[in-house]
Formats: sequence, C-alpha cells, structure tokens
Amino acid sequence: MRRPSTAFAAFAALAVTATLGLTACAGGGASDSSAAAGTAGADGAATSTINLYAYAVPKVGFDLVIPAFQKTKAGQGVQFQQSYGASGDQSRKVAAGAEADFVNFSVEPDVTRLVDAGLVDASWNAGEHQGIPFGSVVTIVVRKGNPEGIKDWDDLLKPGVEVVTPNPFSSGSAKWNLLAPYAAKSNGGVDKAAGLAYVTALVKDHVKVQPKSGREATETFLQGSGDALLSYENEALFIEREGDPVQHVTPPQTFKIENPVAVLGKSPNAAKAKAFNDFLYTPEAQRLWAQAGFRPVDATVAQEFAQDFPQPQKLWTIDDLGGWKTVNDSLFKKDVGSIAVIYDKATR
Repeated sequence: MRRPSTAFAAFAALAVTATLGLTACAGGGASDSSAAAGTAGADGAATSTINLYAYAVPKVGFDLVIPAFQKTKAGQGVQFQQSYGASGDQSRKVAAGAEADFVNFSVEPDVTRLVDAGLVDASWNAGEHQGIPFGSVVTIVVRKGNPEGIKDWDDLLKPGVEVVTPNPFSSGSAKWNLLAPYAAKSNGGVDKAAGLAYVTALVKDHVKVQPKSGREATETFLQGSGDALLSYENEALFIEREGDPVQHVTPPQTFKIENPVAVLGKSPNAAKAKAFNDFLYTPEAQRLWAQAGFRPVDATVAQEFAQDFPQPQKLWTIDDLGGWKTVNDSLFKKDVGSIAVIYDKATR
C-alpha cells in the first residue's frame, strides 16, 4: 500500500521554492526574449518556448509537471514562460492580446472568453476528460485546533465568525467557493431562494475582505485575517504541508472543482503546447498532480491515491446546476446575476 508521506515527497520538497517563485511569475509577461521560440540553446539544440497563462494556485503542480515533460522526447528543448494570477484577470489579458500558447484557468467561462475571441478552438473540451486534467473540491481552512468549531456551512454563519474568500468578479476560485454552499443549501438548485439566502447572509455579515485571487486569499488568511478561509482542497494541503498553523475541514456536502486547460490554436508554438497538453493526461503527469494535492482524472491513478482524497457524502457538480453557461448567467453575470447583485449590495 502506498504511504501518504511517500506520495507527497516530491511536493514537500518543492513547496518552499514554489512559494518564493510565485510572486516573480505572477506579474510576468508572456514572452521572454532570452527564450524566444525557435532559437538555439547554449548546447546548440533547437529550443522553443511555451507561454503559459494560469490562475494562481496550480504553480506547485506545474513545478513538478513541467520538468517531467522536458525530459520526454516531445519536451526536449522546450522552455516555459509562466504567468500566474486571478483566473478572470488572466483570461482577459490573453483575450486582449497577451502572447499565450497554453492556458489553465479556474473556471470554464474564462476559456469560453478565448473561444469567443477566436483564440481557442470550440472543440477544446471534446476529449475524454473534457479539457480537465485535474480537479479538487471546495473546503474550509481553519486555524489550528479549529477554535470556532467549524464543521459545516452553517458554522460559518455563527455570530462573529469572519470568512476570507476572493472576489468572484476577478477570481474563479471565489465562484467555486460560493457554489459549494449554494448547492448544498438549495439542494442542487432546486430551492434557489434557500441557496441565495445563505450566500446573502455569508457575504453581508461574514465576508470582510475580498482578495483578487485564491492565492491572495490564502496569504491574507495566513497573515491573520478571518477565522475561516474558503479554498481549494489542494491549496489547503499545500499550506498545511508547509507547516502553517492551519487545518482544513471538508463539509459533508461540497462542490467538485474542475480546472480547464486549452491550447491557443493560432499560436506559433501550438504544436509544442498540444504535446504538453497531451502529457498532462499521462499516468506520469497524473501522479505528479496528485502528489501536488490535486485530484487526478485518470481512474487508475485516482485509485492509487484514493486514501489521500476522501469522498464527501455529497459532491455536487456544475452539471447539477445546469452547466457553466446557466450558472454564470444566472448567478455571476455582472449587474444581473443573483450572486453578483448580492456582492454589489454588500460592497455598497
């Protein structure tokens, strides 16, 4: 039987490096003059560069997966220029013209924006795993020892409890965070009023700060703000294994997180970007994602890591709520979506 400590050995070794490297990459541009596509490396070998734009959290996974890809035949001579930030912001940058070859966003609508802009082919999610190489679940991070006794969604509404979660207008993780209690309280959207009543109470009375991204929300919480942090399970595992005085609680009912990737079809590095995309679904890469705290989509690999990723009593999905187009338009569309309106009123 594989031991959890062994499974996460590579992850633990890179944790500090990943944290230090995030700030430098988060604001970086998508091109690097020292590693331009089609140039020659120091040993004379041909090189190419994949410009990667991603949401803030998966850097710890790419720190494992990218070197493994570079050791394959398809990855020889391939360099990466990486940019990380809030998912919505990253998507808008690429749509506005930032040079990107490969993207990994928190939510599907951020890829759809690039499809609408003619940058990503409409069939990007036609494969076996629908463009999702890894996933997670929504969880609650609390202070060590769980002094507020937070075990389920209702506990976040206790008097005086302050919750940290990003702003849904910039962050994809914020949308996942809110969909989890919404789905639980509305019974998968059947009782929308109950779901929205919960979100209203949470946002109005308990969410005091709204960082731009999931990673910024984590940093805000670690700096002392709030009693609870809504976050990805993988992010919770990341900070726990760094030794921060926190722990995570996964409610009995929570939400399945699916983080899409796509290749920009008209980029000059599309062939290499597609090879990298294909590599993400191989057993080798799937194990690396699992070691970094992300739930693998390969069924065989997922079984290997089953003890590390316990299943909630009920795991709601975006399909349960009608799919991303329905959810985005009805809940998050600025000025008209129900949750968007709740946030507007709360910030006003």
